Amino acid sequence: MEKKSLEAVKEYGADKFTKRILFQKGGSVAFVLNFMPGQALPPHKHPGTAVYILVLEGSGTITVDGVPSEVSKEDTICCEGDEQFSFQNTGSEPARLYVVLSKIPDERYVREV
Repeated sequence: MEKKSLEAVKEYGADKFTKRILFQKGGSVAFVLNFMPGQALPPHKHPGTAVYILVLEGSGTITVDGVPSEVSKEDTICCEGDEQFSFQNTGSEPARLYVVLSKIPDERYVREV
């Protein structure tokens, strides 16, 4: 067993969101994205994988294939890798997303930013 604290990866950047890797096992990866109000994750895809998202804190807008959807704490989302995905913290408080990629498309997806 391996245990990690979500509080330990609660790090915000003044100019852009942060990504902190929690686990990378086999072909999957779990990480946390931390956003200050107004910060955004640009549109992108995760080829060949399923993406599972849990909103840990805050709120914002998730856009999948051009369709925006408001999300808030404890909402869950599942996207397929060929769907284009983005997120923007449109709220007034910090937002955090817990993300699991069922398969790592390539090494770019397991780097902290």
